[in-house]
Amino acid sequence: MIDQKTLDAAFDARFPHEIKDKLREAKVAIAGLGGLGSNIAVMLARSGVGHLKLVDFDRVDVTNLNRQMYQIQHLGQPKPDALLDILNHINPYLKYETVFTKVTADNIVPIFDGFPLICEAFDKPDQKAMLVQQTLAQLPNATVVSGNGMAGIGNSNAIETRQMMRRLYVCGDRQTDVGNGIGLVAPRVAICAGHQANKILELILQEGNHE
Repeated sequence: MIDQKTLDAAFDARFPHEIKDKLREAKVAIAGLGGLGSNIAVMLARSGVGHLKLVDFDRVDVTNLNRQMYQIQHLGQPKPDALLDILNHINPYLKYETVFTKVTADNIVPIFDGFPLICEAFDKPDQKAMLVQQTLAQLPNATVVSGNGMAGIGNSNAIETRQMMRRLYVCGDRQTDVGNGIGLVAPRVAICAGHQANKILELILQEGNHE
């Protein structure tokens, strides 16, 4: 296995030290590890974000394989554990925390306290709304980057990132997730995940705009 010194040297060749240091010191929580969350986690790990918290209550299912990062050997595993395996094969020298539980209004604080950036990556609209509302209400120092509306095979450029409130950004095409009946497919899900990961990186590197 490649050692940390070699991996750091490769990273240094791509990023100035000040950017690398900000990324390495950053803490990001990802709520929901499906098509959005699993892709977001991989992008942030590849970018060198130093501390990722991975939260989900679901297990990897064969129906996930068309759009999520998991592989056949992960079937049946808790998604946090399966994603941890993937991330450790990308960069084992970052800090990862896994939480295998369902997020509710009552456990928002114990799960996400101390994480200034939270990616909302749930499937169901009511879960999305709950996380956004409760996080903004209960964690005054947290910024949420949420994803919605990325179903089907449509115009990639319709997916965008918008600031909805001071501490809330929403990525997607503002359409329903069932849309025209095609369902969720990998490209547009990954594009939306890329928007979320990119906004997280912007917030990390722009000091003070999420505090």
